[in-house]
Amino acid sequence: MAKPLFDRIAIIGIGLIGSSIAHAVRAQGLARHIAIADASEAHRSEAAALKLGDSVHGDAAEAAQDADLVMLCVPLGANAAVARHIAPALKAGAIVSDVGSCKQAVIRDVAPHLPKGVHLVPGHPVAGTEHSGPKAGFAALFQNRWCILTPEAGTDAAAVEKMKALWGAFGSKVELMEPRHHDLVLAITSHVPHLIAYNIVGTADDLEAVTESEVIKYSAGGFRDFTRIAASDPTMWRDVFLNNKEAVLEMLGRFTEDLIALQRSIRWGEGEQLFNLFTRTRTIRRAIIDAGQETAAPDFGRSAQTGTAAVTDPAKPKAG
Repeated sequence: MAKPLFDRIAIIGIGLIGSSIAHAVRAQGLARHIAIADASEAHRSEAAALKLGDSVHGDAAEAAQDADLVMLCVPLGANAAVARHIAPALKAGAIVSDVGSCKQAVIRDVAPHLPKGVHLVPGHPVAGTEHSGPKAGFAALFQNRWCILTPEAGTDAAAVEKMKALWGAFGSKVELMEPRHHDLVLAITSHVPHLIAYNIVGTADDLEAVTESEVIKYSAGGFRDFTRIAASDPTMWRDVFLNNKEAVLEMLGRFTEDLIALQRSIRWGEGEQLFNLFTRTRTIRRAIIDAGQETAAPDFGRSAQTGTAAVTDPAKPKAG
C-alpha cells in the first residue's frame, strides 16, 4: 500500500459527508489514524459501531490534537465556534479544510481563529444525498464528482496540492475557484433550486386540505422529485441561505424576473415563447447528461436500491 498522505486526520462532524470522508480515507489508506469528533452522543455511538474512526471524541479539540488535517464537516453556522475551540490544539503546518457550500463565509468565520502556520484550504465536494447521519455515508459518494477548492491568494501551495491529492484519491475531479465566484455559481446550481423545492413542497402542504390529500396521492409527477430535494438536512440548508444570502438574493431576483415573463406568456397565450423556452431547457438537460453530471436512466436517474444517483459510466462525473 502506498504511503498515507497524512498521519492523522481529524473529522469534526460525522454526518453524511463526514462519514463518507471517513469511509473513503479508510478505503484508500490515506491516513494512519482517523480521529472523529461529534457533539451528538448518538452520532458518536453510531460512528464507533460502524468503526468509522480509530478514535471517537466528544471534544473537537481533542480530536484535532496533532492532526495533520482537520476537516470541518459541521453546519456553516457552527464553523466559527468550532474553529475558535480547536485553535489551541492545532499544530504548526496543519491544514484545516471544510465541506460547506458557501466559501466566503468559511473564510470569514474560520481564518481569523487559526494560528500562524496553519493553512486554511476551504473545499466543497459537489456531492450528496437527501440522507443524513453517520449511517448515510459511503466511500463512493465522491467518485466521479467535482470537488471545488477555494484557497485565498497566498495560501501555502504544498497544502493546496495535498488537498487536491486527497480529493483526487477519493475519485473526485478537483477544480480551484475564487471564493466569491464559487458562491455565485452554487447559488444558481444548488441553493436556489433547493429554495424553490422547499417552497413548492411547503405550498403543496398548505393545499392538502383543499385538494383532499390528492397532492400526496398523485405525487408520482414532478412534485415527487421536488420532495427528494426538500428532504435535505434543514439545519445545513438554513445555514446555507443565511451565509450566502447576497448571491442567493441576486439569483432569486433573476429567477423572479424570468418567472414573471413566463407568467405573462401563459396569460397571453404566447405558445411560441413557451415552446422556445421548453426546447432550450430540454437541451440543457441533455447537455448535463452528456457531460456525465446525470444519467438518462428513468426515475430521475435514481437507484431505488440505494437512494443515490445511479452511475452508468464510471468514467464520467456526477454533480450533487
